[in-house]
Amino acid sequence: MEQRRESTLAVSAAWRTVAAVPAPLISARNLRKVFGEFVAVDDIDFTVEPGESFGFLGPNGAGKTSTMRMIGCVSPITAGSLQIFDLDAATDGPAIRARMGVVPQADQLDPELTVVENLVIYGRYFDIPRAECRRRAAELLEFVQLTDRAGDRVDPLSGGMKRRLTIARSLMSEPDLLLLDEPTTGLDPQARHILWDRLYRLKQRGVTLVLTTHYMDEAEQLCDRLVVMDRGRIVAEGPPRALIEQYATREVLELRFATGDVGDQDLLPDVDIDGIGDRAELLPDRILIYAYDGEDALAEVHRRGLDPVGSLVRRSSLEDVFLRLTGRTLVD
Repeated sequence: MEQRRESTLAVSAAWRTVAAVPAPLISARNLRKVFGEFVAVDDIDFTVEPGESFGFLGPNGAGKTSTMRMIGCVSPITAGSLQIFDLDAATDGPAIRARMGVVPQADQLDPELTVVENLVIYGRYFDIPRAECRRRAAELLEFVQLTDRAGDRVDPLSGGMKRRLTIARSLMSEPDLLLLDEPTTGLDPQARHILWDRLYRLKQRGVTLVLTTHYMDEAEQLCDRLVVMDRGRIVAEGPPRALIEQYATREVLELRFATGDVGDQDLLPDVDIDGIGDRAELLPDRILIYAYDGEDALAEVHRRGLDPVGSLVRRSSLEDVFLRLTGRTLVD
């Protein structure tokens, strides 16, 4: 009898443990998007957990924007399944969009309205009472550090201010999920760092962030986890640091030689780098040697009698992973 009771308690405890694990906020299975004969998204699987900051990285044409538009329920899926808030993106678009904020790549603010009017009028689209819209607008302008510009028109604002205002506008409906498409493109370093701080604070508040970016340092700063896409498929997935450890060495040695074109083997003056580090890459202007210890690799370069005109040892970055997985050739 006692054994049966202990077994029942164990099963009950296990069930409580399983039940306590939250379901993914977004779940995609065999997700596919096709335009005519062009496959933009090719049977991808991914999940986004509540409160997570999740990123999509990839070159132009990789399928990032098509995926984001399906998540935003503004582009129908071709095949597969996409669940958001436990709702079907194919049939429950209005209910999903009501709980979602969107920061598009291009600002869509009304230049004829003031800063605060842009927020209040946007809030009214969600049937939020005008008084509540004004309360939220004041709170959000303080959050994005634009309170002193509340009565100004949008047009004279700097690019960074407009991006902050766009983020504030996307938060008027108090969304559980925020989609950001290239949120800091075209901004100077100071404006980018201010935006990073605001997004980090949103994450602390429990807002789930899904973003695309071309900035590798931005992905490392903001993303808990990300996927690298190439030609419509996911080629890698994981936390930024784990991806660096998996696909790159601890350090990279960059060598520059006195030659017109390092990438042209005929112009290299007997540069013997075989066996130095894990692997090497010849670029038009330099040689990259991927090694655990860049200083040891540089010492071996000198031991072989090589005399680069410049050398640099640096830590491997997400950009090294990105270029290894997607290549260095531009895709039109």
